[in-house]
Amino acid sequence: MRFVFAIAPEQYRDEELEVPKRAFEEVGIDVDIASTAAGTCTGMLGGTAEAAMAFDCPNPDDYAGIVVVGGSGSKVHLWGDERLIALVRSFFEQGKVVAAICLAPVVLARAGILSGRQATVYPSPEAIREMEKAGANLLDIPVVADMQIVTANGPAAAAQFAETIITKLEC
Repeated sequence: MRFVFAIAPEQYRDEELEVPKRAFEEVGIDVDIASTAAGTCTGMLGGTAEAAMAFDCPNPDDYAGIVVVGGSGSKVHLWGDERLIALVRSFFEQGKVVAAICLAPVVLARAGILSGRQATVYPSPEAIREMEKAGANLLDIPVVADMQIVTANGPAAAAQFAETIITKLEC
């Protein structure tokens, strides 16, 4: 089983990538990292990750789901990336797990998959506006699962976020 992790090329939130990635690998789920372009990406806390591919490369048929990682770079690099938005929509339409943490649930909102669904997001005013505009029912809790969509509100929720996604795969 494989998952795609989508990260910003810079300023992704390190633990929102590292904690779920490690949890997935511990249970035998392989992880491929994608970004705006293949290459080295840098985190907010100084970590680095290698994106093996750009957002237009992953084929949803090859993966069980997608995780969109947050951090301040997600607003700049991910919120408006049409390739990522289309990829998220494709995973959703195929009934696969679609997950996002911190500021990244806005990508799901812009993909049009949160209308009428429960979700959470890092509580920045702009992110909340984007989520509400998309019709999401926002909850002020760390992790929300609604059908195959899992959202989390920030780095402190990374472990619970990973556990919730793994649970969805076991259903």
